[in-house]
Amino acid sequence: MDQTARQDARGALPAGLGRAIRQTAADIAAVLDGVVDTRTAVPGSQWTVGEAAAHLALANELMADLAEGRERPYGDGTPQSLAAANAASLDGFAERRAAPLATMITEQAERCADALAARADGPAPLTPLGPMDRSVLASYLLTHMLGHGHDLARALRRPHMIDAERVAWCMPFMLRVMPAVADGSATAGLTARYTIRLRGGGGAFGITLADGAVQVTPEPRDRPDCTILIDPVGFLLIALGRRNPWLATARGQVLAYGRKPWLAPRFPTLFVAP
Repeated sequence: MDQTARQDARGALPAGLGRAIRQTAADIAAVLDGVVDTRTAVPGSQWTVGEAAAHLALANELMADLAEGRERPYGDGTPQSLAAANAASLDGFAERRAAPLATMITEQAERCADALAARADGPAPLTPLGPMDRSVLASYLLTHMLGHGHDLARALRRPHMIDAERVAWCMPFMLRVMPAVADGSATAGLTARYTIRLRGGGGAFGITLADGAVQVTPEPRDRPDCTILIDPVGFLLIALGRRNPWLATARGQVLAYGRKPWLAPRFPTLFVAP
């Protein structure tokens, strides 16, 4: 996928990324369609469906504001501060009905995509995870929607909307944020070179760890210690903390090879999902 060549006719946003954002918001609205009782628990979360949908609506509004140039402080980037900011925003927002939240999710996603597509210049928006180029912010928006959209679909026993093409549009954000979410206690003392390859032509990237420092490159590493071949959807779900890596391995979604293939099981433990 040539993300630099496929630009939205209105500005700087790659056309495929803009479509993925709009389609994902519409898919989430479809998951919420007809839901009357939003008190259903989201598996693996302390939130209900109503709370998860409200968080998603508020987060889309936050990112739309950032895309339009507004300053919106929201934690300091650590998982603890983001959780506190999420809780505070939900406490101040009473809506939990599915239909109004679905409308807000789609409208704010459209607003964010429109703002990001309208211009390529200007300062990098300051997001909850630090400054980001506008196309990376769009990738962040999509990744965030896919994670919580998956949660809602799972809670309501409906098909989720994650596919290989959308995962490809998540990769600019994933590569940008991985060093920031590395677990220092897990990476301390580890020296290793990983190449991660996404099946089905999904691309590859490299990660080098040395004495706690984490470097991510958009190209595979030369002479990696460990190469991990993984299904794109499985990669995103594991990276977002939505799937057990051991389960993915058991299902044949992960294959490791190279000089030190035993480094593969350690890889998911090196990062903390924001």
